[in-house]
Amino acid sequence: MKYRLTHKTEYQYTVPVNNYHSLLCLTPRTLPNQICHSFSINVTPEPAQIVERTDFYGNKNHYFSIHTPHKNLTVLTSSIVECLSEAMGPPLISADGTCGAARQRFVTDRSLKISLMEYITPSPLVKWDQEILDFAADCFRDDVSLYECVRNLCRKIYTEFDFVSDFTTVNTPIKEVLASKKGVCQDFSHLAIACIRSFGFAARYVSGYLETLPPPGKQKLQGSDASHAWISVFIPDYGWCDFDPTNNVVPGERHIITAWGRDYSDVPPLKGIIFSYGKHELSVEVDVIPV
Repeated sequence: MKYRLTHKTEYQYTVPVNNYHSLLCLTPRTLPNQICHSFSINVTPEPAQIVERTDFYGNKNHYFSIHTPHKNLTVLTSSIVECLSEAMGPPLISADGTCGAARQRFVTDRSLKISLMEYITPSPLVKWDQEILDFAADCFRDDVSLYECVRNLCRKIYTEFDFVSDFTTVNTPIKEVLASKKGVCQDFSHLAIACIRSFGFAARYVSGYLETLPPPGKQKLQGSDASHAWISVFIPDYGWCDFDPTNNVVPGERHIITAWGRDYSDVPPLKGIIFSYGKHELSVEVDVIPV
């Protein structure tokens, strides 16, 4: 399946902003099952230059700055992405790939643990305590495969939590999400990662898009899509496997990957610094259109 992606971010300021610095993380990755055929950025007012770089995790970032007074800022990115295949269900993992055996590998295989250390230890937005460990305890049985244990955790989050837009912010602690049983995809991904790391396994945060489908007989509204987040877990002797706790599915061709890191703080779609004393309004429109 091939998609045309557009992501429009617009800021409106009450007083002119004289200086603005921004970092974008919106370029879809090219992977064995995903090809980014094109990507473009249009910024208004136009910056002097846009600088591309690759971060520690292999994600493409773009930096720009604006030094002329402005009360409106628009950042529009467009790309064509091809997803080559759907998820094929549970991977073929050897019989000794149980949760208990995988945990032992992370304990005894020093090189494996060092290579994945940033995905095992706490990160800026993912920390845990006994309460979080207790929440996930019934999902992680030593005699069950690690893959199925993570599927059980995602199913539990999907069943017990409600998706409520604007209930949380990027700074809402995981413990508050756990207590309220509400949140959005970012919160559910952070909670799942905290649970998985609390048992000694490696998990990373995946940022991207999910093609949404309109109700039967209805036309899809322009700008109705949104950024999405899910997780990826390292299975010893197999590799990284993706899971979507928000929808309780294994990501397939409708999931489009832009970036991954330890948590959201590593891969926000757009972050910036403004020099102003006034307030601002933010609007975001996303379209994921099959072509």
